[in-house]
Order: sequence, then structure tokens, then C-alpha cells
Amino acid sequence: MVPSREHGIVETTHLVEQTFEETLTVTHGVVMADFWATWCGPCRAIAPVLEQLAEVGEGRLVLPKVNVEESPALAARYGIRSFPTILFFREGTLVSPVVGAAPKAVLQGIVSARAS
Repeated sequence: MVPSREHGIVETTHLVEQTFEETLTVTHGVVMADFWATWCGPCRAIAPVLEQLAEVGEGRLVLPKVNVEESPALAARYGIRSFPTILFFREGTLVSPVVGAAPKAVLQGIVSARAS
């Protein structure tokens, strides 16, 4: 479930309820789960920033994406009501939630603090 790289581009993993928990348990490092919706403008705006962070993370950072329209129960389980919501996990435990299209520096700071 770890994103693969080809020519420097990070391929994100699109998860649904059945694969989300498995990804959290098998991933070493930081999981930056992007809960988004197709109709959400800020979700589309922040997507390239998240992909850049995952690329720079060089395997220490995994970027799964969860379409809340396809997995509403998963979004409800984490109390997600606003989009985008980025949940940071370390070793399967939620460590930092970010609601909204936060600046790259804020997200990078969370990644740096959690990756060490």
C-alpha cells in the first residue's frame, strides 16, 4: 500500500473502508490521510501540495486519499465534517488532524515533527 514512484511522481493510494485500517497497520512512518470530495475546490487546490510533501518524504511519508463520497462511514468514524481534512497517523495512531487547506509550511512542520 506504500505509494510507488516513477520518474519522481508520487502515486497516491486511494483507500476505502476495507483497506484503510490495513494501510495504517502495515505502514512505517507517517501516514498523511487526505479526506476529500470531488466537488471540493480547496481539496483540489491542496492536492499538489500534499503530493509534493509525500515526494520529499522519500518513503517516510505515505499519502492515502479517501473520497468521502465513496466512504462516508470512514469519514463519520473520524468525525470529518469539513473538507479537506488531513489526518496524520504514526504507527496506526492519530497524532494530528488538520481541517481546511492549510499552508504548505504548516503541513511540512507537522510532517517534520512526526517523522523524527
